[in-house]
Amino acid sequence: MTEYSTGIGTSDLTSISLLGHDITSLLGTVTFGELAFWLVAKRRPTKGEGRVFEAVLVSLADHGFTPTAIAARLTYYSAPDSIQGAVAAGLLGGGSRFLGVTENTGLYLDAIVLGLGDTSGYTDEQWDDVARAALLQAKSEGARVPGLGHPVHKTGDPRTPVIMRIAEEEGTLGPHLRLFAAIGRMQQEVLGKNLPLNGAGVAGAALADLGLPVAMLRGFALLARTAGLLGHIAEEQVTPIGPDVYYSVDRNAVYVPPQGE
Repeated sequence: MTEYSTGIGTSDLTSISLLGHDITSLLGTVTFGELAFWLVAKRRPTKGEGRVFEAVLVSLADHGFTPTAIAARLTYYSAPDSIQGAVAAGLLGGGSRFLGVTENTGLYLDAIVLGLGDTSGYTDEQWDDVARAALLQAKSEGARVPGLGHPVHKTGDPRTPVIMRIAEEEGTLGPHLRLFAAIGRMQQEVLGKNLPLNGAGVAGAALADLGLPVAMLRGFALLARTAGLLGHIAEEQVTPIGPDVYYSVDRNAVYVPPQGE
């Protein structure tokens, strides 16, 4: 008979097992954030890692009326019997412009860090050299550096220094965050314009420094945003904006028939 193995969880008539533990022993002793980390990393986070991880989740939970939040609210207006559909609609909008920056930044930084080898003794000046070279390469290729700039926080994302500080306090400020900080120092010199480090990018760097798989970083951003979307949907139930958004677009639509046919 074919067998399908998993190390996540299983259940039988009287018990549920999760990550090798009876789930009843985890209830009230493990936070949801710890569990999310553990499920992916296959190890429990240290206290410091847990603090950084949870700080990142909070930083990504909501950013106002972003397309993800609007999509969730409009979907809820259209199908109020399907909260799961509204949440899913919001999550489906997590891509290169919103939420996906966390993963993209982590992947970008990780590729550079892996190519450097042992960076344990690097000074800030050495990181600046690495950042300058990376920025020059991106500029010559006409490529965008993920994690730089923000449509709202033009002069600096308030989340960035706080996550950096927490990581330093907890001893998890590693090569990804140090490289990202160096990119922040060098970007105006190389690119000729000020593009501050954004919160989604610093979140990706912080998660990468925790040793989490960089290919999973968008998943953590989506996990965090799920909480924010639930908040938007709960608010939509009480003080809806969906009908006004729909009517505003519909009543201001301009029909332009196709030409030449």
